[in-house]
Amino acid sequence: MRFDDEAVSLLDNAALALGRLDGLAINLPNPDLFVAMYVRKEAVLSSQIEGTQASLEDVLAFEAEAAKEPIPLGAEEVVNYVRAMNYGMRRMKTLPLSLRLIREIHRELMRGVRGSERLPGEFRTSQNWIGPPGSTLAEAAFVPPPPHEMTTALGTLEMFLHVETPLPPLIRCALVHAQFETIHPFLDGNGRVGRLLITFLLYHAGILARPLLYLSYFFKANREAYYDRLNRVRFEGDWEGWTRFFLRGVAEVAKEAAETAMKILELRGRCEKTIRRTARRAAANSLRLLDYLFEHPVTNAARVAAALDVSAPTAHSLVAALERAGFLRETTGQTWNRVFAFEPYLRLLRAGTEPEGRRATSQSSRRAGTATHATPSRERRTKSQ
Repeated sequence: MRFDDEAVSLLDNAALALGRLDGLAINLPNPDLFVAMYVRKEAVLSSQIEGTQASLEDVLAFEAEAAKEPIPLGAEEVVNYVRAMNYGMRRMKTLPLSLRLIREIHRELMRGVRGSERLPGEFRTSQNWIGPPGSTLAEAAFVPPPPHEMTTALGTLEMFLHVETPLPPLIRCALVHAQFETIHPFLDGNGRVGRLLITFLLYHAGILARPLLYLSYFFKANREAYYDRLNRVRFEGDWEGWTRFFLRGVAEVAKEAAETAMKILELRGRCEKTIRRTARRAAANSLRLLDYLFEHPVTNAARVAAALDVSAPTAHSLVAALERAGFLRETTGQTWNRVFAFEPYLRLLRAGTEPEGRRATSQSSRRAGTATHATPSRERRTKSQ
């Protein structure tokens, strides 16, 4: 690879933006509350690239057992992505980033969802290919290596993860992601695992202490360019073009994530100030509820009562007070079994997470099926015999 002035500048900008984001996370009053939502946003965006129709609020409602019927297609897949992310972050404390860990992450990702019958946690033993739904091997846009060559390529990739090299960590991260997607070692879920790898690589290299970068936001917004750059690597060996694209995405998303984190801190300050001014004797419990909402921004009074260990009347009173203050929005329109959303917080996080398919009636009609379900992005995904 050649590093010209443009590449060096992009690398510097990306590294600086990531450093600022990581430094900001260290100074957050309770970073785990914020990380949980960042992970969910990345999960929603990465899954939407694969054609799911679940929004961030759909997933939060599903997790809170408050989802309206029918459950949006893909909500379970997003929840699995969150579980796979958290599993991988815990597992890396005792197991190095390796093919074994990648298989374990894939198993968590595919458990009980679409594609769960396609060897979860196991590398493929048959040929797969990338192309429109229903396409044959001869019609494929790209054919990954056959199983025997795939095994060799995976071994080389694992060695590259740990070999000493002068390459900057961000460049290594870009190369690993593109190579993993090209090898395509699973029968399903390759795109999501490949994007999870980005987070794990940044954590493994010590660039990010917490998974606060949702790079899938950039890939989704620039979907055609994303696939085009990967294909140029495969067919033309254009690693430089792919790496520049990747570094631009890191810098852009890290800057936006840092700005969002600052806005979240400002929101928290405003909420605390309002609660202390208006809640009086209930201020202590209201502040506890505020902490709870930053981790569970879609909820109901029963879950609030359980989380705060207060009576049902007290929980209803606390929720009503925050609703009057404009912090909570009732989402069902019902008198009983009401569900509330922490609207100012969700407004900061939902940017870019609304599924594109919901804007098109033609796509809505396809949600009933699973094997034939496709969006423009899904049409590029793996098909196997």
